[in-house]
Amino acid sequence: MLFRMPMKTGRRAMPSHSIIHAFSLLALAFGAALAHAGEKPLTLSEALSRTMAQNPGLQVFDFRLQGLDGRRITADQNPALEAGLEVENFLGSDNLRGVDGAEYTLSLSSVLELGGKRQARVSVVDSRYGRVEAERRAETLDVLGQVTQRFVATLALQEKLQLAAEAVALAEATHEIVTRRADRGAAPQAEVLRARAALTQSRIEQSHLRAAYESRKMALASLWGDTSPDFQMLEGDLFQFGSSDNFVALYQRVSDSPAIQIYASEQRIREAEIQLARSQSESDIRWQVGIRRFEETDDTALTAGLSVPLFSGRRNRGEVQAALAARDEVRFRREDTLLRLHSRLFDAYHLRQQSIETVEQIRSQMLPDLTEALTQTREAYENGRYSYVEWTAAQRELLSAREALVDAATTALLNQALIEQLTAQPLATVPGAPTR
Repeated sequence: MLFRMPMKTGRRAMPSHSIIHAFSLLALAFGAALAHAGEKPLTLSEALSRTMAQNPGLQVFDFRLQGLDGRRITADQNPALEAGLEVENFLGSDNLRGVDGAEYTLSLSSVLELGGKRQARVSVVDSRYGRVEAERRAETLDVLGQVTQRFVATLALQEKLQLAAEAVALAEATHEIVTRRADRGAAPQAEVLRARAALTQSRIEQSHLRAAYESRKMALASLWGDTSPDFQMLEGDLFQFGSSDNFVALYQRVSDSPAIQIYASEQRIREAEIQLARSQSESDIRWQVGIRRFEETDDTALTAGLSVPLFSGRRNRGEVQAALAARDEVRFRREDTLLRLHSRLFDAYHLRQQSIETVEQIRSQMLPDLTEALTQTREAYENGRYSYVEWTAAQRELLSAREALVDAATTALLNQALIEQLTAQPLATVPGAPTR
């Protein structure tokens, strides 16, 4: 069934259903049980849950949000107050010797910010929260896509291990039949040797696949931080694909995906930076008040002063121009990303469709024909009408077709995972799945 998982939250709650749901179709597809005594196989849903909770790369966004909290506090502060002490007319000559004629001025000064500078600084920081959240969603989709792809690749190796076991069993049966015929004098001893070599080769290939399978399991477990997989098998069905919308409908979803939302967030950042740059064109007023003591007469007096920098707007034109250029650049980078996503989605969509068609043709046409051909070839060999070469050729053709079936199904599911990653939404629900 379709599932949801809670997202780990930092400063703000993150809408988890839109991201996790993007991989729900594949999680649903991997629902067929692979029974194994005393072992609980790993499902795709469990792999996704573990990754969401434990992947180190997804934890950094909480700290980035905490960092923005600190920057917002700083940006929201008023200009600092400055205390000063000034001493004049001391350690001179004649009447100004020593400190008898000194003048002491104790002052307090600061700046009156004009042009909305404080609010502009805060707006820049606030706009960056949206960028971090968009990057979190995009990174989450990327990581979940890696989980799904590694799960599919590992499941494919698991399926090939089953084929390898069947190939070994077939090689053992072949060796036994050839040996019996050789004992009766119906086959040369060379065929026995060739059958034994073929059996050894099938066992070597099985050993290679088993080592690759263990490596794939390790790579999958590393996505949630484990250095030793705690599962022996995967639970899933390579041959359940479901349906899909047409390409145009899928591409329309891409414009709302996190990869594109990042540019919308960056656009807001650039707009805020433009406003901040423009606020710097407004001159601030620096004020100062104080009290002055005349040591010679033992009198005191108040002091006050104002200062305004001249031509601030003219001096700040370059910063405004740079901020405007940075904003305009975002639009073209967004368009470039959309074009590249269109190309990737187009390739993934058509490769998935072609792979599903290949799976159907192999299952409905090739496998029945090759299975029947192998049966007839074996019977003919045992009756002396076919040679050993013809029989083993029929075996290889059937095994190759079954391996091609696994490869085509794997390609279809890998591209299905990529489509869901690019669109941030699941493909059409498979028949029989509950609706939301």
